[in-house]
Amino acid sequence: VQLQASGGGLVNPGGSLKLSCAASGGTFSDYAMGWFRRAPGKGREFVAAIGRNGDSTYYPNNRKGRFTISRDNAKNMMYLELDSLNVDDTAVYYCAAVRVPVDNTIVVAQSRYEYWGRGTQVTVSS
Repeated sequence: VQLQASGGGLVNPGGSLKLSCAASGGTFSDYAMGWFRRAPGKGREFVAAIGRNGDSTYYPNNRKGRFTISRDNAKNMMYLELDSLNVDDTAVYYCAAVRVPVDNTIVVAQSRYEYWGRGTQVTVSS
C-alpha cells in the first residue's frame, strides 16, 4: 500500500490543523494505521493509532484531548486533527500502515509498521 500525508503548514500557537493520509494500492480496511512525528533534532515518536474499522483509537497521555485520529475506509483516508498546537508540536508528521487480522488491533511500535508515507511538515510559530 502507498501512503501520502498532506495538510501540514505554518500555524500560530494555539491554532489547529487537519492532516490527511491518502492510501492506495491495497485494501485499506485490512490495515491498522498510525501517525508518527519527527521534531528537529529528535527521533521519530508515536502520535496516535487507529484500528482497521476506526472504532479503536489510542493516544499517549500527553496528547489526549488535543489530537484526534480518524479514518474513512470508503475514501481510503486517515486523518489527524491537531488542536491547541504549541511550538513543541513542530515536526514532520508521517502516516504508517500495518496489516492486522483483527478489527480492533492497535499498533504503537514503529518497528511493526510495514508502510510509511513521506511526511508533511507542521510548523507552529508566531
